[in-house]
This record gives sequence, structure tokens and C-alpha cells, in this order.
Amino acid sequence: MSRLVDSWRSHLLTTFSGDGDGRPAWVGRIAEGDDVGFFGPGSASWAVHGGIPTLVAGIRALLVQTLHPGAMAGVHDWSRYREDPLGRLSGTIQWLVTVTFADTTVAVAESGRVGRFHSRVVGTYTDAHGEERPYSARDPTLLLWVHDVFTESFLACHEIWGGTIPGGADAYVREWAKAGELVGVVAPPRSAVELREQLDGFGPDLKSDERVAEAVRFIRHPPLRRSMLPVYRVLFAGAVASIPREYRERLGLRRSRLPVVWATGLVLGGVRLVLGSSSTAEDAARTRIARLAAAPSAAA
Repeated sequence: MSRLVDSWRSHLLTTFSGDGDGRPAWVGRIAEGDDVGFFGPGSASWAVHGGIPTLVAGIRALLVQTLHPGAMAGVHDWSRYREDPLGRLSGTIQWLVTVTFADTTVAVAESGRVGRFHSRVVGTYTDAHGEERPYSARDPTLLLWVHDVFTESFLACHEIWGGTIPGGADAYVREWAKAGELVGVVAPPRSAVELREQLDGFGPDLKSDERVAEAVRFIRHPPLRRSMLPVYRVLFAGAVASIPREYRERLGLRRSRLPVVWATGLVLGGVRLVLGSSSTAEDAARTRIARLAAAPSAAA
């Protein structure tokens, strides 16, 4: 039994961090630095991104983001998700975790890495009204869509399956606006109401087509180890259940009649037992902050 748990833990950590011990090289940089970071202990961002519901939130965000044809074109034309889906996933997680837990210098540098990749992502797409338009991953509208969907997905999943958020939903949206600004988002939302209003404003620009259907099929059936698939299917069903109906219908997805929200909670609890209550990134951040707190007394 212990060997099975260890195998699951290693596979989970490899899936989400790219390293079987859950401590890839970039986590070491989180322990370095000279300040607390953009957020810090007790922040809404630490509470949300340090929680297990992020596993569902990531699936949810990927699904909803496909509905903007400009964002979908960038993924279709440039993403390596078909050839290396776990590599793309771990790259996204690297940015999220680094900006959340690292000091400000490292967080800015990591956002710069993402920005340099975005500078190459250009092309054309057919919009929801049938017109051909140019796209760029640095386009303010597309950046805002991706940021808003990300923020809303992580917030919604934490509200369903996580604990309390320090300062509430508004605090999380306001804090994570800084992460959006670091990658070029202009005027990100600062409250939950503003977030909802911005997302509603994208409605006329969204569409579903074969590219979206292909991406949804891939997200539904990713190339995971067979032993992981039952767990993933529950998490996927939970993600679908958490998506607002208007998005679900566009994605061609139906909410299961089974108690998948409850089942997802059980699965997340099991994953928490396997992985532990805190992440290596959060541990590294606390090590950095403890070092900084001890520095004045050490100098004296």
C-alpha cells in the first residue's frame, strides 16, 4: 500500500511540477530573494493558490479559455499541448507558483519569461462574426480574457472546495490583478463584481467550433497514466459542474446528474493526504521569509 501511495505521489508531482519530488530547480529560487513578495502569508493569493482546489481550477480555466477564437487560435497554432501536454502544464504552473510565492524580483523575471514567449505568438483567426483578424498573445483584449477566466476559475473552485479566503473574493481579485499587470494585462478587474462584468462583456466575441471541440476532447481525455484516469475523470466532472451554464452549452458539455461536486471534494481530500498539506513552493517561501525576519537580529 505504501509503495502504491508513493507511486501515486511521484506521478502527481511529476504531472503538476515536472519533478517526481515536487521540487524542480525553479522552486529553489523561491527560497532566495530579499523581500516577502507581492503577496505573502495571510494573503488571499496564498490561500487560493496553495489549496488543492487548484487542480480543478486549472481544468476549468483551460476549458473556458478555448471559447475566445483569438485565444484558441494561439493555442491551436503555437501550443505544444498535443505533443507535450504535461510540459505545457508544468510551465503554466511554474509561472503561477513563482508569482504567488517568490520575491518580487524573481516574480518579475518569471513574468518576463512568459512575455518573451508571448512575443512570438502571432497569426490570424476568424472571429465570432466571421471576419478574419490578426492576433497576438500580447493583444490587450486576449490577455484580459485569459486573465479574467483564470481568476474567475480559481476563485470559483476555491469557493466550492476550499476554505475561507482572507479578505474574501474581492481581496483575491484585487491581489491577482498584479499578476495580470506583470504579463501585460491593462486594467485588470479589482473586485468580484468588476470581474463578472468584464467576463459578461466578452459574450458577443465567444464562439464554439471544431477547434474548441478538439481542445475539449483532449482536456477530457488527456494522456495520463491509466491508474490516474479515474481520479482525473472525477476532477473533470467537477470542473464541468462548476462552469456557468452559458459556457457549458457553448463547450458542448453537460453537468453530470451524479453528485460530482461532492465526489470531487472526496477526491481532493484524498489527493491532499497523498501530497501533504503544504507545497514545496510555499515551504520555500516561508524559509525565505523566516530568513529575512531573522536578519536584523543576526546583524545585531
